[in-house]
Amino acid sequence: MRQNIPGSSPYEPVIGFSRAVRVGQSVFVSGTAPVGAEPTDAATQTRHALEIVRSALEQAGARLEDVVRTRMYLTHVDDWEAVGRAHGEFFGNIRPAATMVVVAALLNPSWRVEIEADAIIGSAPQQ
Repeated sequence: MRQNIPGSSPYEPVIGFSRAVRVGQSVFVSGTAPVGAEPTDAATQTRHALEIVRSALEQAGARLEDVVRTRMYLTHVDDWEAVGRAHGEFFGNIRPAATMVVVAALLNPSWRVEIEADAIIGSAPQQ
């Protein structure tokens, strides 16, 4: 059974996407930008985007600990370490498979990062 998880992006109805989609025990979170944190640095934008990801996961019945893969899109190569460290604040112990790619641009020129996440409910590492 499919469950679409809406977000607050004004682009959702225009483009035709959901913040996240849950199918069975899998949750796929769309590219998540730091909407509302535009005037800040890359690390702050990353934390903000990851809080939006966390909220979408929770709405789908998942947790950060269930994340098995993330993808980070950066517009400035020099931001890689700041973005990576902020990602590590959320995922340091979880350690999902992760990809970091530098892109020419994102939809909003002030966004320095956009993040996707895939989770499998119940896959959290054993403590």
